[in-house]
Amino acid sequence: MAKNASSALKLGQARGAAICACVVAGLPVSEYAPRAIKQAVVGSGSADKDQVQHMIKHILQLKERLTADQSDALAVAISHAHANSTLQLLARSNRGGWGR
Repeated sequence: MAKNASSALKLGQARGAAICACVVAGLPVSEYAPRAIKQAVVGSGSADKDQVQHMIKHILQLKERLTADQSDALAVAISHAHANSTLQLLARSNRGGWGR
C-alpha cells in the first residue's frame, strides 16, 4: 500500500465509504492500530506477519494455511472481541463501586 499512492488513495476511499455506511446504518465502528492488534494476538506490537499467522492458527486451532489477509482479518476480530470483553468487565466492576 505505501509503495503505490494510487492504491493507498483507493483504499482510503473504500475505508471512508464503509465507515460512512456503518454510521448511517447506526452500526458501531471500532478502529485498532496495527501494533495494538499484534500486541493482543502475539504479545508483541512488533511481531511480523508470520508470527501473527502462527498465533491465529494456534488460538483458533486451525490446520489449514491462512493467507496474510485471512490472518489479518481474524487478528482484528480477536482483538475486537478481547477489547469488548475487557470493557464489559470494567463496566461491571465500576457498577459495583470499584475504582471510586
